[in-house]
Amino acid sequence: MSREPRTYILFLFLFLSHGMASHRVPDSRQDLYPLLQKMAEEIIDGSYLNALLDLIQFQSSHGWTADLSHRVLEYLNSRNVAFTIPSLQAAMENHLEQRLYQPQKLLEDLKETDAQQFRTAMKYLLEDKKDRLELEDVVIDLGEIRKQALQSPGVNRSLFLITLERCFQVLNSLECVEILGRVLKSSSGSFLQPDIPGKLPRHLQEDAFKNLSAVFRDLYDQTSAHSQRALYTWMTGILQTSSNATGEPRLKANLLDIATENQTLNETLGSLSDAVVGLTHSQLESLSPEAVHGAISTLNQVSGWAKSQVIILSAKYLAHEKVLSFYNVSQMGVLLAGVGTQAFYSMDRRDLLQVLRSTISLHVSDLSPAQQQGVLSKMIEAGDTVSGIVEIQGAFFKEVSLFNLRREPGFNTTVLKEKELRRSQPLRHPSPTPSSPGSLVLFSSTGHLVKGVTCSHIDAMNADSFLAHFHYFENNLSLLSPYQVNCLAWKYWEVSRSSLPPFLLAALPAHYLASVPASQCVPFLISLGKSRLDSLVLDTHKKNSVLRKVQQCLNNSIADEFMVDIVGDLLCHLPAATIHHGVSPRAWATALHRLRDCPHLSPEQKAAVRLRLLEQHGLPGNWTAETTKDLGPFLVLFSGDELSSIATKFPDILQQTASKMAGTLLPKEFLWAVFESVRNSSEKSLSSDPSPGCHGVVAPSSGDIFTLAEANACWAPEDLLCMEEHTFIRNVELLGSVRGFDQPQLMTLKEKAVQFWDMPSYWKEYHIVSLGRIALALNESELEQLDLSSIDTVASLSQQTEWTPGQAKSILQGFLEDAGYRIQDLKSFHLVGLGTTLCAMNITEVSLIKISEFRVVVARIGTLLCSTHVLAEFKRKAEVVFGDPAKWSGPVLQELGTIAAGLTKEELQMLDKDLMPYFQPSAIKCLPDEIFKELSAEQIASLGPENAAAVTPAQRRQLSVLQLQSLQRALDGAKTRSWLDTPPSANPTRTVSSASTLGAPSTWGLWLCCPLLVLMAETV
Repeated sequence: MSREPRTYILFLFLFLSHGMASHRVPDSRQDLYPLLQKMAEEIIDGSYLNALLDLIQFQSSHGWTADLSHRVLEYLNSRNVAFTIPSLQAAMENHLEQRLYQPQKLLEDLKETDAQQFRTAMKYLLEDKKDRLELEDVVIDLGEIRKQALQSPGVNRSLFLITLERCFQVLNSLECVEILGRVLKSSSGSFLQPDIPGKLPRHLQEDAFKNLSAVFRDLYDQTSAHSQRALYTWMTGILQTSSNATGEPRLKANLLDIATENQTLNETLGSLSDAVVGLTHSQLESLSPEAVHGAISTLNQVSGWAKSQVIILSAKYLAHEKVLSFYNVSQMGVLLAGVGTQAFYSMDRRDLLQVLRSTISLHVSDLSPAQQQGVLSKMIEAGDTVSGIVEIQGAFFKEVSLFNLRREPGFNTTVLKEKELRRSQPLRHPSPTPSSPGSLVLFSSTGHLVKGVTCSHIDAMNADSFLAHFHYFENNLSLLSPYQVNCLAWKYWEVSRSSLPPFLLAALPAHYLASVPASQCVPFLISLGKSRLDSLVLDTHKKNSVLRKVQQCLNNSIADEFMVDIVGDLLCHLPAATIHHGVSPRAWATALHRLRDCPHLSPEQKAAVRLRLLEQHGLPGNWTAETTKDLGPFLVLFSGDELSSIATKFPDILQQTASKMAGTLLPKEFLWAVFESVRNSSEKSLSSDPSPGCHGVVAPSSGDIFTLAEANACWAPEDLLCMEEHTFIRNVELLGSVRGFDQPQLMTLKEKAVQFWDMPSYWKEYHIVSLGRIALALNESELEQLDLSSIDTVASLSQQTEWTPGQAKSILQGFLEDAGYRIQDLKSFHLVGLGTTLCAMNITEVSLIKISEFRVVVARIGTLLCSTHVLAEFKRKAEVVFGDPAKWSGPVLQELGTIAAGLTKEELQMLDKDLMPYFQPSAIKCLPDEIFKELSAEQIASLGPENAAAVTPAQRRQLSVLQLQSLQRALDGAKTRSWLDTPPSANPTRTVSSASTLGAPSTWGLWLCCPLLVLMAETV
């Protein structure tokens, strides 16, 4: 990024060049302090780091005067060392490249410092108070240097290693431990290799030992098993105390069993602690409202409740309280999510205001979208929109509609601090461009407002303001769309391409990568390695161009662990050949640690990793337990046959590995290996009274189901059919979350629900909620039997996206009939709760939805992937809210989402090309092929990278050659205004102006380092 490490060399040079610009004094040696004389000798020797450390040491005990600069320069001249500006610049640049781009050179320099210099360096890393070093009118920002050094890839590793090697000999152990802690924070455990604990001193002060143990303990789970063994040996005294925790779960289970067997749940509920999560639906139903009320201080803090349990307990608590007030709600804690949407809407508005202002508001994020809309509807229905809106905090604020924001022209944007925003919301407000007075505070304190900065705002900024405040955009890069990043890149290229942050080159057309000279490969790699390449470059062809430049810079190889640090997340994108042959043995351990966190490795990359592991460790059957633990995340790369030996030798490790990867899509062969390991290691007890057809069948146990997680998808329907009642009831929610179940398995589980709960007409809300995906097996007739009078029940069903049109229609009609509503009676929170089932409406039904309710949930409806004719009808309703489509703005298009795909070809053609980036990608995908092809070439070229990447193959096939060329320009990030799209060989249009304090944007050549070229020119 653009504020990377500014090095010590810059400041030393400025100190010298300041003196060169001054008059000389006759006697250079007269009264020159020995330390400054030593510093001058180090400058002559090219030991610039040593010289800076001496300068810092001198400044800590002496005041700096103008004549000192002259005396040092005269001393240099007396030694016949005549520095010129260009020669000193060249020396500095060469040194910078060696130290910043080859961090191992920095490590060597630090090893060669004398004891006092090393002490100064360590103190400088440790010190937080004196952050600025002032030499007359030159200011050295030591705090910024320290901050950036600790964040710099490679340099951070050098500091870690030198601290281990020398610090404990120079500083006291507490200070060294603090430095190690700071450096390790950004390492993600990768620095802690098995040999590291052996380098620690064997005798430490008690406080230092505790502090360092705490640092290691925080990183323990991120380190390899071999490192863990070494750390464990070193930390044995502390870690022994944690062994008592392995009796705790068993103790809780025993406590629960005693309470249930003696039928004393109502009396002992408050003393069961978090063991109560093991209570079944029937046990919770048996509780009295008084018992729940008396134990609420315990129940409201328990973690791990299932949604169905929360529903039961909330109903019990509120049944006792009778009236829903602020006091009642404030006692509920984690049980707040069990309050019904209608109950929230029926609360007194003043009570709701108190809820949002109190600590219970922390649990509002646990509410469903329907529940949140129920709260929001009550907050704004009294006509005082502003007072209601300002109380909405965090992510909840995303539910506030564009319509309500537009109703309040005087809405003060400063209240948006700490609120999360949809992209259409900040677009509604006057954008806080840094060129406007007073907006910088708003920018820094309200990051989400950056989502509303348009390309027009960016283009309108003057060059100095843009460069001075670019870091506001950069600090919020994750909030920017690819189109905004593209606009920033073009603006930077226009005003100061010589200092363009390298990662922005990836947002420009691919041929601009040619402007990266070989000498600047390392800053290019560092910058790109810290960015999110997948979101920065969406086009496959362009990404390949970027990666070819990366490979060219790397020469298709990674030599050591320092280069792994420099490459960063780019490692996840390197081709299979580089992973297999280009990563050296020295770098492999560090590379492997980073590769395990890569979310989307290609099949070829996975195959390359697998081959490297086989070459290094042999077949999995020969692995040790520690090796198996270390390579756990990579077990998914191996075949079923290769995993069978792991399943036999180390079933616990295999199961732990699968547990850690819960929530990700895992290969079928891996899941089968996990399944077999659980089945082989679990107790095989047959039921004493098996169901018909289940004789000799080992039915799933609760332990098996819990351990298997997603591997439950490997159960045969016959096995599931033999599941006992207590097992099904205790695990139905977990089974309902398994994504891999196919239709026969879901049908079997539905049959078990009918067997144990009776026909669907008898099911309560918590039964339906607990089913999850199992509900997909209900046919239309069964869905019609359900009690769907509660919108919360319907909302739980609408979370599933695999309903057939017939099933969705049954849910919709069931709700209307059971709740006694007509379409025109539906409130905004009903529309949100109905979710995907809204797509089952016909156009007549859509037309009956009240505009007053539709307009406040447009953004929610705009997330639905409905049929074209339904979207077209929603679009007609949007016209009533927002007017003629020809006059729609960017915020409106953003708000509408997929509803914008209901535009006719005539309406689409009338849209200004500058509005094209404001379509959501989902809307582009939903546009019918025959409508999309009616866009002009100019409109297509203006789509922006993200929307261009959303164009489907079917849409693409309908385009003309000219339209396809425009699409490619959009994918490539080409500037829509051709006058600015100049060749990369063009000269910079301006240079960076100097600042009174150091830290201005750097030149391209030293982007990571310092603005030497510019500042030197100004000091002459």
